[in-house]
Amino acid sequence: MNNKIWVIAAVLLLLLSLGLYFWLPGSGEWPLIPAALAFLSLLVPLKKHWKLLCSALIALAIFLRFALRGYVYWGYAIAFVAFLIFAHHVFSRLLWRILLVLTCIGLVYFCIVEIPIIKSARTDADDERPYLIVLGAAVYGDQPSLTLVRRMEGALEYLERYPDSRVIVSGGMGPGETVTEAQAMHDWLVAHGVAEERILLENRATSTQENLSYSFAIIRECGDDPDRKVAIVSSAYHLFRAKSMARLQGVEAVGVAAPWGYPMVMLNYFIREAFGVTHLWVFGW
Repeated sequence: MNNKIWVIAAVLLLLLSLGLYFWLPGSGEWPLIPAALAFLSLLVPLKKHWKLLCSALIALAIFLRFALRGYVYWGYAIAFVAFLIFAHHVFSRLLWRILLVLTCIGLVYFCIVEIPIIKSARTDADDERPYLIVLGAAVYGDQPSLTLVRRMEGALEYLERYPDSRVIVSGGMGPGETVTEAQAMHDWLVAHGVAEERILLENRATSTQENLSYSFAIIRECGDDPDRKVAIVSSAYHLFRAKSMARLQGVEAVGVAAPWGYPMVMLNYFIREAFGVTHLWVFGW
């Protein structure tokens, strides 16, 4: 009987989620909340049926990975939980204990990496600099993604606050893009009132490292040394790695955090960033 109540609750929550999604356009992440509660409600009747539970978790992980944009690492995390449940029931006691120890070590390391990422996820004090570098993000066709729009909003606020600063928009052309990221940013800023003479285009970069090195080269071509003369605007989760990469290139820069997007999407990228920072620490780029 109790299981039936949990199933009914899950169905009602799922209907609420679908209603929010289809009948309230622009509702953002709100439909995900009752959907998540619906899934959690199913955990109670499924807890004694671990194979079904693992299947449900894998299905959810696949949905987050392939059907939604910006939830990839949530999908990976849920898939790993499914693997742990599977391992708990299938592995020998010794293998399970080894896996549990390794998982705990990984979680501790993850928390350690996230500390500097979170500490840097804000605009630095005394951030006025002659040059503002805006790091590119995805463009769909010729339309900037939400992440890129947020970075543009951060750049626009900075340029209005410091009218003597110039901006370097940095980003080449990736798959599915019909214009360079730099051109999309240029057009967006001009449409929002930024004078064209304040905008410098760097349209070759395909990575954060190239964003910075090519932008620093433009500053040097202007007759300036970029060290201590650069502010970098990017998504909050990305600032620690961006400033670290700049430092490796001999440039001390300050960070300017773009406005946050959807919280669950931002958390997804905070999870991803731990892997990016690890790659930076190991390989230096």
